Amino acid sequence: MKLGLQLGYWGAQPPTNVAELLRAAEDSGFDSVFTAESWGSDTYTPLAWWGAATSRLRLGTAVSQLSARPPTSLAMAALTLDHLSGGRHIIGLGVSGPQVVEGWYGQPFAKPLARTREYVRIVRDVLAREGVVTSAGPHYPLPLPDGVGATGLGKPLKPIVHPLRADIPIWLGAEGPKNVAQTAEIADGWLAIFYTPRLCGMYDEWLDEGFARPGALRSRADFEIAATVQCVITDDVAAAIDRYRPSTALYVGGMGAAEKNFHADLYRRMGYGEAVDDIGRLFRAGRRDEALAAVPDEMVRETMLVGTADDVREQITEWEAAGVTTLMVTAKDVETVRQLGALV
Repeated sequence: MKLGLQLGYWGAQPPTNVAELLRAAEDSGFDSVFTAESWGSDTYTPLAWWGAATSRLRLGTAVSQLSARPPTSLAMAALTLDHLSGGRHIIGLGVSGPQVVEGWYGQPFAKPLARTREYVRIVRDVLAREGVVTSAGPHYPLPLPDGVGATGLGKPLKPIVHPLRADIPIWLGAEGPKNVAQTAEIADGWLAIFYTPRLCGMYDEWLDEGFARPGALRSRADFEIAATVQCVITDDVAAAIDRYRPSTALYVGGMGAAEKNFHADLYRRMGYGEAVDDIGRLFRAGRRDEALAAVPDEMVRETMLVGTADDVREQITEWEAAGVTTLMVTAKDVETVRQLGALV
């Protein structure tokens, strides 16, 4: 089991204790650090800024949203950071959801599986630098074809910079069965959110479908499963659950539309369908306090590491047995980071 520090995306202001967290993580044997983005802070700027103060941690994006950058632009950022960090970058990608893709980026959300496959292929072609990068599309045509406002002067190109590594690992954020299966087929790792060891058998079925496809990139033996998990080492489990209850309510009720919310779908698969419906209805009606009250304790707890140090050590063993290779912890303080390093 490896440990990653998930810094996430910013709220109204940047976090103030990241330098201390990174020092503690590197000193405590953590393997990696990750940044995220929604519709505020981006992934690459904080990762490069903070990553410059590290010497060993792998630097990952979890996740960079596909619609935020064309695939060639993402590949440029990735090869640049990989050079600057001496080969420590992990590319983490995800499609986000229709509210963000169409509402913030002004792009269509349709066909996320096909878009992801095409995007990953182009990124790998850039990093391979075996020739000019072209794509027949339909989502990311290169060069841009005539008939869509193009001048017709587009030229196939390959990157000026020689990538330090042609095989920078690409991990994909995925929540549903088709997405996870495709991740196992075309990626080097799976970025799992709201993971629960209780459903590892279901996840294994999805993954095995992808591993079995012709041309699959990896096998179970060399595939990473990185699960984001909140960690609180405490004697007061109830207080810790209350601390993260708003986050659960937000993702289930507010991070997606009533018609399409991948996080809500995930919790339904976990058996919380009735609670999901109640939380969503109350959240969308602006009844936030009632939405929080509708979140069952176990719905929060089973996707966390929480309890005494001995409890958390036992839970880590369970997550490892379920197939998780990296715990991407959202520990908020230096002491928790150090305690986790000692436990693992």
